[in-house]
Amino acid sequence: MKFFKAIASIASIAFFSTGAFAQEDDALRNMQMGMAGLQQAAKDPALLAQLMQDLQNPEMMAEAQKMMDSPEFKKQMKQLTGDKGFKDSIKKTADMLKDPNAAAQMEAKMEHMAKVGADQLKKGAGAAMEEAMNAMANPEVMAEMVQLMKDPSFKQQIEAMSKDPSFQNYAAAMKDMMNDPAKKAKVEQASESIRAAL
Repeated sequence: MKFFKAIASIASIAFFSTGAFAQEDDALRNMQMGMAGLQQAAKDPALLAQLMQDLQNPEMMAEAQKMMDSPEFKKQMKQLTGDKGFKDSIKKTADMLKDPNAAAQMEAKMEHMAKVGADQLKKGAGAAMEEAMNAMANPEVMAEMVQLMKDPSFKQQIEAMSKDPSFQNYAAAMKDMMNDPAKKAKVEQASESIRAAL
């Protein structure tokens, strides 16, 4: 049932991620986009895994709560919950959850999708880390990296990013790279080049 409890939070994230409500039409469009995002997440393991990680981001959750407290959001939710299609969908879901086998089957499917998605995110992060390491072999890219490392605001950005739960994919990818002797040597060489230039 963990997935079903989280779905309401994911809906908030999806609604929030579509932007602030400026007018009623925008609010309705944003809610529709959020629902479409949820439907897509139910089919896309990587998107589902990212949404689940986003639930762990305190800043994003605080913004989602702020958005849910807004009068515009409450008004649109009241309209949405009064919609016959919405009511039918909620009833269908509630009826399905009454069947323990169907509920367990759906939860197992979603948990599997979230695991597959997390693996996809980790692989994507690993590919991005390898691409970055290959790029740093270029002296021009390395020079730009050194300049960035000298900038105190860049260091602050890196520190802030490291606190973001989605950054953990990159940390895990780096850890995996360090288990491969050839990749570890590349990382150490790049680190040494940066330290020497600073």
